[in-house]
Amino acid sequence: MSRPNSSSLGDAATDEVWLRDLSLIKTSYGQLVYLAGLLDPNTGRYVHYGCTPGSSETEANRVLRRCHEVVFREWISYPLGRKMTDVQTYISGIPQVNEIELIDAWLRLTPYKNLVPASIQGPERQKHVSDFEAILGLLRNVYGVASPD
Repeated sequence: MSRPNSSSLGDAATDEVWLRDLSLIKTSYGQLVYLAGLLDPNTGRYVHYGCTPGSSETEANRVLRRCHEVVFREWISYPLGRKMTDVQTYISGIPQVNEIELIDAWLRLTPYKNLVPASIQGPERQKHVSDFEAILGLLRNVYGVASPD
């Protein structure tokens, strides 16, 4: 995974957030999960409780929104095989996970649809969904998951 450079993200605050949090996450899919989890669905704003004192909530929201967009665009540019490997690495990094239950939950609940930044519409959004559904089909076969219907 390549790390976005500071010019693609913004200022030093972005670098701080990137270095402190995202660099600890070894997969692009994991980074998407993390960043999407910082989005408050009630306000549409990103919230990061680890921001440095004195940094404004508006600045944190802007930085995290932009970071989410950059990570998503990087993810969407990967070929399907790389995405599959990345997702498998993500799964293997979850402690004490039952892969069959995890894949079954992903098939039923479609959490991957919530990983797309709100600013991303149209073909990029559709590509993410269709690619992830293809990955889920492969994972279903790999782990022997029965159809959720």
